[in-house]
Amino acid sequence: MEATEKIIKAFEDAAKPMRPGEAAEMAGLEKKDAEKAIKKLKDQGVLFSPKRCYYDLQK
Repeated sequence: MEATEKIIKAFEDAAKPMRPGEAAEMAGLEKKDAEKAIKKLKDQGVLFSPKRCYYDLQK
């Protein structure tokens, strides 16, 4: 499974906005790898930032 897929699954399971470190822990990834995946997903419009330093899935 790719890092972006793991991040999406982590956000689906959490069902709440999370910081990159929390998402990395839930996805079983290194924090820097999770941050890269989150940035990529944010640029694609899959994730958004409801408040500073937190991310969530677009509804």
